[in-house]
Amino acid sequence: MNGAMNGAILENYAVAEIRKTWLNDAKECILHYYRDKDANEIDLVMESNGALHPLEIKKSTNPGTKLATVFKVLDKGSVPRGAGAILCLRETMSAIDRSTFIIPVWMI
Repeated sequence: MNGAMNGAILENYAVAEIRKTWLNDAKECILHYYRDKDANEIDLVMESNGALHPLEIKKSTNPGTKLATVFKVLDKGSVPRGAGAILCLRETMSAIDRSTFIIPVWMI
């Protein structure tokens, strides 16, 4: 839990589990990582059903709502932004707003 690579390991685990879920359902989902020149970063952007769904992955039980503000950079593109989420170590699911959820990693 306290190692130097624990955040990176959690991100890798989450991306692998999400990809595995889509493949097991025989559905196509294109996965991206986003980082721009202004250092705006989104851990995972899923392109599905004509929309981009941003995901931030954090090793925290109480992620700040500011993490989702970077999702707005996707609004500048031609593909519409769908619902997004922050995956974290919280025990229960909740929401920041109507289109941004906080999802426990164990649910994926």
